[in-house]
Order: sequence, then C-alpha cells, then structure tokens
Amino acid sequence: MSEKDNLQDADGNDILKKEAIAAEETVADDFNSPNDDGTASDTTETSVSADANNSPEETAPETPKSEVVAETPSKSFETDSEIKSKSDEPTAKKKDAYVEEIEESNAEDAEDDSNVERHSLEDKDYHSMSMEQLVDEFESLLKNKKVQTIKSPVEEIKNEFNSKFSEILEEKKEDFLSEGGNEIDFYYSSPLKKRFNSIYNDYRTNLNAYYKTLETNLKSNLEKRLRIIEDIKGLLNVEENINTTYKLFKDLQEEWRTAGPIPRDKYNNAWNTYHHHVEIFYDFLHLNRDLRDMDFKHNLEQKLKIIDRAEELAKDDNSNRAFRELQVLHKMWKEDLGPVDKEHREAIWERFSNATKTIHDKRQAYYANVDKAHEANLEKKQAIIAKIEEVAKDDVSSHQAWQNKIKVIEGLRTEFFNAGKVPIKMNEATWAKFKGAVRTFNKKKNTFYKSLKKDQYTNLQKKLDLIKIAEDNKDNDDFETVTPLMKKIQNDWKHIGHVPRKDSDKIWKRFKAACNHYFDKVNAERNAANKEQEEAFENKSKLLDELKDLKLSGVAEQDLETIKQKTEEWNALGQVPQNKRFIEGKFNKTVDGLFNNLKLDKSEVEMIKFENKLESLSQPDDTRLLDNEHHFIRKKIDEVRGELNQLENNLQFFSNIDESNPLVKDVLKNIENHKENLAVWEEKFKKLKELY
Repeated sequence: MSEKDNLQDADGNDILKKEAIAAEETVADDFNSPNDDGTASDTTETSVSADANNSPEETAPETPKSEVVAETPSKSFETDSEIKSKSDEPTAKKKDAYVEEIEESNAEDAEDDSNVERHSLEDKDYHSMSMEQLVDEFESLLKNKKVQTIKSPVEEIKNEFNSKFSEILEEKKEDFLSEGGNEIDFYYSSPLKKRFNSIYNDYRTNLNAYYKTLETNLKSNLEKRLRIIEDIKGLLNVEENINTTYKLFKDLQEEWRTAGPIPRDKYNNAWNTYHHHVEIFYDFLHLNRDLRDMDFKHNLEQKLKIIDRAEELAKDDNSNRAFRELQVLHKMWKEDLGPVDKEHREAIWERFSNATKTIHDKRQAYYANVDKAHEANLEKKQAIIAKIEEVAKDDVSSHQAWQNKIKVIEGLRTEFFNAGKVPIKMNEATWAKFKGAVRTFNKKKNTFYKSLKKDQYTNLQKKLDLIKIAEDNKDNDDFETVTPLMKKIQNDWKHIGHVPRKDSDKIWKRFKAACNHYFDKVNAERNAANKEQEEAFENKSKLLDELKDLKLSGVAEQDLETIKQKTEEWNALGQVPQNKRFIEGKFNKTVDGLFNNLKLDKSEVEMIKFENKLESLSQPDDTRLLDNEHHFIRKKIDEVRGELNQLENNLQFFSNIDESNPLVKDVLKNIENHKENLAVWEEKFKKLKELY
C-alpha cells in the first residue's frame, strides 16, 4: 500500500496541524499568483518548502505519519479586514473597469433574485408620450411588475410627467394673470395630476414595505454567511479524520450556496473573503490530493464551459443581450464554482477576461452610436425651437390668424416630443429653451385675446340691451308699433360682433325666446281671423295626396319640369295656419323623394330643394323661420370649413408620399367632397340673404 493510501486512511489531525504551519507561509505566495477573478496579491513572493499545487515528485518529502505538531501554529490566519485592506494598497493590481461594472450589477441583483427582471423591461420613449399615456404606463408597471424592478422607468416617467405638467401650469398661470388675476391667488390642479400623485404614493408605499422586509432578510443572511466563513476557517483546528473534515467542508459550501441574498455593499467583500478561505482550505488539503484534484478538475471543466459561452457571446451583435448573459456567467464563476489548479488559473482568467472585454467594448460602441442618435435628435429639437421662436415673432391682429398660429405651434410641440431623446447633459437646457419659446408665444397670444375680450364684453352689453327691449315688449299688443321694433332689434343683433363664448348660447336663447313669444302672439292673432290660411291647408292636403301618387316619366328634364310646376302650384296656394305648418315638412319630404329619383347633379338638386324650402320659410312680417335658417347655415359653414382645414393640415403629413397611395387618395377625395359641400352651403347662404 502506498504512502498516499496510508494517508487517506490515517487520522490526519496531527498532520493537518503540521501542514497548517507550512500553508500559512504559502498564503502570501498564493495571493501573488493570479486568482480566478484575475486579481493578484500585492505581497512579496516567498519560497516555500512544499507547494500544495505541485506534483508529489516536485514537492519536499511529506511529513512522516509519526511526526506530530505539539501545538496549534502561533501565526494566525489573515482576517477579513486584512484581506480587504490588501486590495486598497497602492501596489495592488486593480480589477479592470469592465469586470467591476459586471460585479457591481451582480451585487445589485444579488440582493433579490427577482431584481434581475429590471433588465427585461422594455425600453420605451417616455419623452414622446402624452401625460395620459405616462400615467397609464405608470399604472401598468405598478400593477404588472415587481415594485423593486421598476425604479428606473418610474423615475423617468416622473420626470417627464412633471416637466409636461409644469408647462401646462405656466400656461394656465399666464391665462389667469392675463385676465386680471393676482399671482398669489393662482392655483391649478387636474384629475390627471391627482391620479398620478395617487399612483406614485402607492409606489412609494409598496417600495418602502419591500425594503423593510428585505432589510431584515439580508441582515440575517449576512450573519449566516459570516458564520459559515468562520466555520470554514475553524476546520483547520478540528480534531477529525481528514475525510470527515472534507465532508464538513463540502456541507459548509452547500450551506453557503443556499444561504440567501445579502446587502449589495457587502456582496463582493463577502464572496472574496469566502473564496480566500476556501483556497486556504484547499492548500491545506494537499495531503489528500484525490479530494482536492477532483474538485479542481470539476471547477476547471465548468469554467472552460463558461469561457466557451463567453467567447460565443463576444461574437453576438446584440451587445446588450450578450452583456446580460455575461453577467450570469460571471455570477456562476463567482458563486457556483471554486478554485482550479494554480497552473490553469492565469490562463483561464485571461481567456474569460478577454471575452468580457470584447463584449464590454461592443457595448460601449453601441452606446456611442446611441449618443450620436441623441445628438441628431438635439439638432432636430433645436431647429423646432427656432421655428417656434420665428412664429412667435410674427405679429398678427385677427382671431383667425391667431388660430392658425396656434395650430402651427401645436404641430411643432408634437414634433418636439416625437423627436426622441437628447444627450442627458443637454436635456434640461433644451427643455428650458423650448418652454421659454412657447411661453413667449403664449404671452403674445394672451395679450391679443385680452384686448379682444374687451371688445367681446362691449358686444355682450349691447346684446343684453337688445334682450331687455325684446323682453319688455314681448307681451305688447300694439302690433303695428312693436312689430317694426322687434324686426329692427333682430337685425341689429346680427350686426353686433362676437361675445365671450361662455355667454353666447345663453344670451341667444333668451333673445330668441322673447322674440318667438311676441311673434307667436302676432301669428295667433292673425290666424284667428285668417280663413284663407285654413282653405290653403285644405287645398295643400289634397295636393299632397296627389303628389304621393304621382308617377314620373323617367325623362329627367320632363320630370323636373313636372316637379317645378307642382311646387309652384303649392306655393301659389298661400300660407297655412301656424299650428298646421307641419304640412310643409310633409310636402318637402315628398318632393325630396321625387328629386331623389331624378338623374341630376347632386348640387343642382340640392339647390332646387332649398329654394322650395325658402318659399315655405318666407313669411310676411315674420322673419323668425328665416332667422333660424340663417343661424343654422352659418353654423354649418363654420363646421365644414373647420373640417376642411383639418383635412388640409393632415395632408401635410403626406407631403413625401405619392398621390397614388390609397391613403392619400382617400384624403384628397375627402377634401374635394368637403369643398363641394362648402360651395353648396355658401350658395344657400347667398340665396337666403337675398330674402332680407
């Protein structure tokens, strides 16, 4: 039986103590050679009588079995603080920056396994989102993601929301001051702001609760890991068979692997201390080479697999994805695997470090390209700001001109937010310049509308005076005197300019109610004594029945002439009583049905129908129906013009797209339809004005 076999079967306590003295002296030498993480000790290299990593043929003769150590070595092991202080000495070789970056990120992830999910969050352009979209995104993150993983996007969302809200706040403040308010009295909030604040409070509450629970667990796990380190250090003094000691060591390693997360600021120091004492144990274990070499071989095989994967990742064009997986590989290297034989340490670390550096350099190049894109975005935003400043310089003096400028500014604001991110160092200055340009425009706009409001309030007072006249005379029975007066104030009303929008509908309803009340009385008085209107109603009822049964020839010109004759016949029958004017609507509906069967130009038919309608609306000494139609047509013209302007603005977005594009063709067709529609309404308005 060989001496090696005898050593494995022997009670190795005394021999282990003897070797402890030699191994203590080799610690300085071990830390001068490259560690698995590529670092090296700064202590002076010393020669030793026996190197635990050399082969038996190269080492000094082993201590005989009968030779024992009388007492525990007087030299103590290096303390954790001594290990840490070594790395701080000026002569120590520092880790490369790209390794430190990975270790810092892994330390952060190590506090909580789920924290790594933050890397998988979609990178979104929050700057281009509206305030409503930002709040929805915030709410979705809080609802669907773990609170500890969303810190970065939440911070970005908060900054973007506050910036946009501050812009609105300044606009509201300008409006408030332009209307004569005192700055000290200004206050503005919104449901959206309240909703954001509520979600943010929930986020803070959940985050604080998470950290409170985490703190307790991290502290407990750290104490457990420090105790394991002490237990490993104490194995050198255990009076056990060496195989039993090795089993205890493996149990402690397994306990370390399952000990749970610790604070990120303690992570690297704890792991370095742990590896330090694991290596010391292996150095002392050189008497039992089979046990040590089996672990070294396993660790080498696994680390070579890690290196192979890292070198594959170095060829991956997706630098961010490669970096994330590289973090996992470094975590496995550090947390899952122990040391390898010294002869391999420097070589394998060199390969792993080179692959790591390649991935790091690719990632840095990627971010350099991102920075270039941000610089391009900065140029775009600066150009947009210049356009806003140019629009603000141009002075105009009409409401419509200002409305057009407002639309231009709104378009530029949208362009600004959609232009993308700018370099972080320029973000605050760019945002401030943008807000300043918009603020200058708003001040000019508010000055104009402040002056305009003075005129509107003057017009309001004029219309209120007319309302008083109408209400004072609505029950007057002196029809001969009051009727011309009521017609006059109706005409005066039309020629008074705009009033504040908030008052427009309200005062119109009051004025209309007073006038209608008076003319209803006039018509009621006349209808009571007007038998001709009753006869007209009877005759029109008969004619309406004939029209319902009328069969057209199918020849457009001939049928058109027939319809015109029937219409003239209808109009010749005269007016019907006020309470029976519904028959006019039935007639118009019947005639419309006949016109629909004619193959004529749509606009021509529409105007013929309208002229027939005007005949029924025109009443002697009563313009109420015409007034209502006048108001209705003006409103329709404004609506169609507004829709046409919007479509023409939208067309600007397709300036670089061929007109054969289906979407562009659809917009152009829609614009043409609106133009035709507008022409018809304007022609109707012209016809209506001829009756006044």
